[in-house]
Amino acid sequence: MLIVTDDQGADSLGCYGNPVIKTPAIDRLAAEGVRFDNCYASASSCSPNRSVLLSGLQHYTNGMYGLAHAPHNFHSHADVKSLPWFLDKAGYRTACVGKYHLAPENVYAFDQTINANPQNGVEMAEKSRDFIAERGGQPFFLYFCTAAPHVGGGKFTQLPCEPDRFHNRPEGYPGVEPVKYAPQDVIVPPYLPDIPETRAELAQYYQAVSRADQGVGRLIDVLRETRTLDNTVVVFLSDNGHVMPLAKATLYDAGIRLPCVVRTPWQKNRGLVNHALIGFTDVAPTLLDVAGALPEDYDFHGRSFRGILDEEDVDGWDEVYAGHTFHEITWFYPIRMVRRGKYKLLHNLAFPLENPAVRRDRSVWKGVEKRNSEYCGNRTIADCLHNPEFELYDLESDPHEVVNLAADPRYSEVLESLSERLQAYRARTGDPWLNYRP
Repeated sequence: MLIVTDDQGADSLGCYGNPVIKTPAIDRLAAEGVRFDNCYASASSCSPNRSVLLSGLQHYTNGMYGLAHAPHNFHSHADVKSLPWFLDKAGYRTACVGKYHLAPENVYAFDQTINANPQNGVEMAEKSRDFIAERGGQPFFLYFCTAAPHVGGGKFTQLPCEPDRFHNRPEGYPGVEPVKYAPQDVIVPPYLPDIPETRAELAQYYQAVSRADQGVGRLIDVLRETRTLDNTVVVFLSDNGHVMPLAKATLYDAGIRLPCVVRTPWQKNRGLVNHALIGFTDVAPTLLDVAGALPEDYDFHGRSFRGILDEEDVDGWDEVYAGHTFHEITWFYPIRMVRRGKYKLLHNLAFPLENPAVRRDRSVWKGVEKRNSEYCGNRTIADCLHNPEFELYDLESDPHEVVNLAADPRYSEVLESLSERLQAYRARTGDPWLNYRP
């Protein structure tokens, strides 16, 4: 079973160290399984990342360069083989419920689509009960995707810049107990400005996260009540970071370092924190490995991490790659990334362009502009709007990626080594922008 929430950063879960937000269901899942603290998405936009999760191929290889819905209309290539395709061949029943956001449907084809409100994970879980409980000798795979905590659903009017509601609504949702937060209680991460607009949005965002958590809790209850929990592997992820400036649609850690919690029936050591660098290209091979359906002759861009679920510190898992090309079709800003050990390199292929990930449409950025501030969080406005071609960070000493070491001659060998590795990886995985020059 693969659970995917929408636009949820790792810093918005209790089990990842947030002392304010209430996420008891996901925290319990982590206590009963393993939590990866270095899981990296392969892109920083919804459809591209979902295509990677279900194909095991980088988004620029499988063709899902941007968002699937109109007017963007990006599609994976017709010959891509997806996780539900492989599982169907192995005799699994497959179903999806909630947010889909992929194309074409014949590539990402499930046996069954379960209709439910994607903003209400409790409803999604209950409507999945019959599929989970079906007895007939076939194992099952459920792709369970909430649309929370994605933005939308109207605006406030208390502040001039109108923070978003994140689909929280006064009448609530059936079966969901609203968990509300005061703006003064939320934790503002260093890359965001500590202004009323930020706190107002984070309070609503936290509430939407807690709503998604209740859906995960009900889903686990359904597994337990149908007596399938003890033979089901549960993987929990988000698709990318939240929608604040310099998170989603960037390859900074706020956009792509995401929660990943795995619970298996056979795990010996529970409540572990695994420090391996894993990526979204590893998810499909892992699930196929668990299902006994991993093909020997298919060239995934990732590999199974099933064998390290009982470990904390592992050798050979010290490198991960990512890429971002489009979000909306007008948001063309291709970036490629490699992290190896403590160093992370970003190659901004279209560096002369303004970075659209500042999200000028959001209340937080408008609040910064209204105050004529020189900074948005810990970055200058100039650094937010325009990036150099290369950004190199030491994540041990600079976890918030502020001090760019790319022009420092002391790190020239690190820069050269990572650049060569990134270029070789892009060539190996068929990046169409391999020779792009702005």
